[in-house]
Amino acid sequence: MAYKGNGPPVTWDSPAIMLFPRDAWWTASFNTPPHKSEIYVDVTTVPEWKDGEVTMLDLDLDVIRMRDGRLILDDEDEFAEHQLLLNYPPDLITQAEETARWLLEAVGARKGPFGGAHSEWLEKSTRQTH
Repeated sequence: MAYKGNGPPVTWDSPAIMLFPRDAWWTASFNTPPHKSEIYVDVTTVPEWKDGEVTMLDLDLDVIRMRDGRLILDDEDEFAEHQLLLNYPPDLITQAEETARWLLEAVGARKGPFGGAHSEWLEKSTRQTH
């Protein structure tokens, strides 16, 4: 279960593995079918762990690998709008853009955590739900 701000709980209809790096500006969801995306990565502030919870700020940009292999950089319009509306500092804008570029390369080339290590865990989670 997750929360978006102070809103109601968010739940998933199918198993997913989530990755919250301790020192990176992103969080990733590795999804099982029928979810349309295989991997969905949010560009965020560095996740912070406290009292058994993890929090971060979503910086709008998303890198998505669809099941057919297509790679999408999503919500660039929201990111541009929020830069002005929420007065994002220049260093935050730079970090978010650099992170999105790195993610496009890493997710597209299946490097590091996007290279398939999640597959075994997704398989285990699927078996546990049936």
